[in-house]
Amino acid sequence: MNAAAQPPSRGERPHTGRRRNEEAHRAILDAAMRLLAASEGAPITIDAIAREAGVGKQTLYRWWPSKGAVLLDALHDRADHDVPAPDTGSLRDDLRTLIAATFDAARRTPTGPALRTLVREAARDPHLAEMLRTFTAARRAAVRDVAARGVERGELPADTDLDLMVDQFYGLFWYRFLLGHAPLDHATADRLTDSLLGGPGKEAGR
Repeated sequence: MNAAAQPPSRGERPHTGRRRNEEAHRAILDAAMRLLAASEGAPITIDAIAREAGVGKQTLYRWWPSKGAVLLDALHDRADHDVPAPDTGSLRDDLRTLIAATFDAARRTPTGPALRTLVREAARDPHLAEMLRTFTAARRAAVRDVAARGVERGELPADTDLDLMVDQFYGLFWYRFLLGHAPLDHATADRLTDSLLGGPGKEAGR
């Protein structure tokens, strides 16, 4: 028998195709976001995610231990794609970019509807509430890291309350996002950046 035609030896797994695995992984994350955005409170099951993604249920269990883990990974993946962490060397530029990207993402589908569903359902589902806390903690950490680099570069005073700064950003974001009383647009991103840094063209404390 030609060596090229020989089957894999015992214990050696046949090649599954990296591209195929990457495509399936992407399809699952996208499907989870679509279902979360459209669920209107209806339970999202592993079976539903698998059907929406066009894969077998066991494919999901190969990569995630639970439905919640899939949804959380999908949220993190979407946030990383929509709001990449900037590091230009300028606190003002990084902060403004991050704020504007956060606002933009919240106005798009499926991110905006998915976040609204998650917030609404977290009030009655302890597992979704924990998922929301984990997700928001990661987003807070990304903003705090930007501000911390500003402290290291001397763009903010060493005693700046970074957690309060993050609260001011996300306090405005969630209030406007959930109540819809005022826009989340680029003009607001500019004004919020100025407010957090102490005024136009200035860093806080300077």
